[in-house]
Amino acid sequence: MTNAYAYNITVRRDVFDGDMLFEARVKELPDVAEYGDTYEEAYALAVETIELAGAMMAEQGRELPAPYAPCVDYSGRVTLRVPRTLHRAIAEAAEDEGVSLNQHIVNVLGYYSGYANAERNLVAGAWRSAGLSKPLPTSSHLTLVRAKVLAQEAA
Repeated sequence: MTNAYAYNITVRRDVFDGDMLFEARVKELPDVAEYGDTYEEAYALAVETIELAGAMMAEQGRELPAPYAPCVDYSGRVTLRVPRTLHRAIAEAAEDEGVSLNQHIVNVLGYYSGYANAERNLVAGAWRSAGLSKPLPTSSHLTLVRAKVLAQEAA
């Protein structure tokens, strides 16, 4: 029996086909997307889909991918060496933003992580909902941060 509640389900609210709905997605099953008028409805539909898929696959002698287990082995500390020119560029960008170098790097990594995840999932309308007409360039992490600030100022 599949424990659907062990799977990683994310729910977000957005406009889909002209209607404001909640979309539930399952990390382990990227093709699953359920929609509901409420958070609870979308979540319940995703759970139901996981259970149904698990039962159908069991009938075929197959198994669903295992749920991703949360990992608590990360300390939150990362040490790395960067070229001096990059160090200077990100330090100057942090100063321009009025934040510490550490906070600026965390912001850049967090923003890129969200950007990369959205790009991987190719969620329809995600860029429009962020107020952008197209995905931001990926060639420079500093460009990404600057583009985000510009997008926020334009809104």
